[in-house]
Amino acid sequence: MAFDFLVPIEDKVLAHTELLPPQSLGKNVHKHTVRDGLPVLAIASLAIIGVKESRNAFEKKPEKLDVSAIRIQLYKLLMGNWNSTIVDMGDIEEGESVEDTYFVVKEIVAGLIEENVIPIIIGATQDVTYPAYRAFDGIKDMINLVAVDSRFDFGMEDELISSHSYMSKIITDRPNNLFNFSNIGYQSYFNAQEEIDLMERLFFDAYRLGDLINDVTLAEPVLRNAHMVSLDARSIRAADIGYSNNFSPNGFTGREICAISRYAGISDNVSVFGIYEMENSNQSSQLMAQIIWYFIEGFNFRIKESPYSNSEAFTKYTVPTETEQLIYYKSHFTERWWVEVPSIFPSNTKLESSSLLPCTEKDYLDACDQNIPERWFKAYKKGFN
Repeated sequence: MAFDFLVPIEDKVLAHTELLPPQSLGKNVHKHTVRDGLPVLAIASLAIIGVKESRNAFEKKPEKLDVSAIRIQLYKLLMGNWNSTIVDMGDIEEGESVEDTYFVVKEIVAGLIEENVIPIIIGATQDVTYPAYRAFDGIKDMINLVAVDSRFDFGMEDELISSHSYMSKIITDRPNNLFNFSNIGYQSYFNAQEEIDLMERLFFDAYRLGDLINDVTLAEPVLRNAHMVSLDARSIRAADIGYSNNFSPNGFTGREICAISRYAGISDNVSVFGIYEMENSNQSSQLMAQIIWYFIEGFNFRIKESPYSNSEAFTKYTVPTETEQLIYYKSHFTERWWVEVPSIFPSNTKLESSSLLPCTEKDYLDACDQNIPERWFKAYKKGFN
């Protein structure tokens, strides 16, 4: 059983927890300890897992990720008005080989998905996204992956998997379960033109950092459609993370990255959430803890709603354009928007959900002005490719 490879939480974290108030996360999380063993998954909604594997880092890590420091900061935070049960499963240490670690990550994440428990992965390097993606094999077909990242991470064709090239492996390896890939926060000067062209060719979505800084709500519909989110801490600007090595002066602020994390939590499709590429500093540990807190906060505000399952809770808008007739829906309760995308797939197949694309009110208003949103075109072309 892969869960046997999980290492209990360190004693220093448990000792620190003893001093916390009863409202703190540390006093309410069910923990994997040497004395009590693994927590029961039957009642759990969310599971925290540390992954210390860093041998495939593009920039070699000078030291191991201190997951305990992040735990200490997370446990200090006070609970929201939540009704979910959180477990902390402990850590996955480096295996005999990187492939061994990947296997354990895949098996543990798959086990949690099958139990309807959402893994929150605290990973040293972003290549761990690959085995987490492979965990869906045989469980769910056609995955929408969203990366919060300054780079697309396609790497070079002949490059072995690393934290800068894991996406190439996801795209090319079989079984190919990737339906859509979206990048949030890319910075043009970090990405070769060939990578930008590849994103266009494959009808993937990419959102520049500048556009999201102007309006962070653009991330919400993208994350609403995601099954898996991979957040690279290097997408955060160096001043907000507390150190400069391998971090850029430009990036998301702490406030923006927490808003994005909350959107990921609210999405009722997101089944795996991972944060990667942190380095050890007090400010970094605090921000990572707050990102996780906001994901949990978002999760507790999830609302399952679909225009197809409860039409009375939505207003339907038909927008005729020169080339298409677009059908938009607005929720009366959350005021979220969707647009229909014609699909060649029969409605009883695994891709039924792809015919409803989350969008914004601005997309609807643009369509009224005869400007069809680019995301709609990409989704339409993908369905017919």
